[in-house]
Amino acid sequence: MAGRLQDKVAVITGAGSGMGKAMAELFAAEGAKLVLGDVSGEQDAVTEAIGEAALAVHCDVSNEDQIKALIATATERFGRLDVLCNNAGFGGGTAPLHEQSAEHWDRVHATNIRGVFLGMKYGIAAMLEGGGGVVVNTGSASAVVGWKHHGVYASAKAGVHHMTKVAALDYSDRNIRVNAIAPGTMWTGLVPASKDHDEPPEGYPVLAGIPMGRWGNAMDVAKAALFLASDDAAYITGVVLPVDGGYSIGFSGMGAERPGVIG
Repeated sequence: MAGRLQDKVAVITGAGSGMGKAMAELFAAEGAKLVLGDVSGEQDAVTEAIGEAALAVHCDVSNEDQIKALIATATERFGRLDVLCNNAGFGGGTAPLHEQSAEHWDRVHATNIRGVFLGMKYGIAAMLEGGGGVVVNTGSASAVVGWKHHGVYASAKAGVHHMTKVAALDYSDRNIRVNAIAPGTMWTGLVPASKDHDEPPEGYPVLAGIPMGRWGNAMDVAKAALFLASDDAAYITGVVLPVDGGYSIGFSGMGAERPGVIG
């Protein structure tokens, strides 16, 4: 039985770990051919584990020349680009705005929103040449529900959400769908304890305000990305899909402090 992305060509950024790695593994299992970009070097191991269906490319998404090379690798090796997952990003620190530096703002925004812009700029150009495609951007629940001390990170992710909607309008008549995922409290590399534990240890606290009562994981996000990238979502564009255990619905805790969002 053919996979949901059988013979599709997909580029995934931030593919060396966390949600990007999970996307790569799931997309490969569903039949996709992959170009995996990351700045860390960890994309090499992910690619090796997947096998001949994947290629690894060192890519700093804030660097225009490197993004162009990433997209060119897909079109030169596989002949086209069908799916682009702009997933690369990082959380940065949390602090009140008056304690944040302009340099920190520039660094966070260079990756988290400039990188998405550059990915769409060159990825969509390739899709137009190939007759269409799908873009899935990684946003954040922190851009849906405001949270104290997340102003720098959340503002970049809010820009991703809005840019997703505008791009969906720009290309809706060109056979290109553009959607985003807004992860909530995810057990990924942004949580220090996740570096030593693949999942929350027994007794590890679940942050208040998550109606489903558990941490999300990388595969929760990867499955949402697969859905949006596949023909199952053929009539869906311009959507920001929360993958947050109900966090963005509203505060469910009584007398507890609403948590910050990691995602």
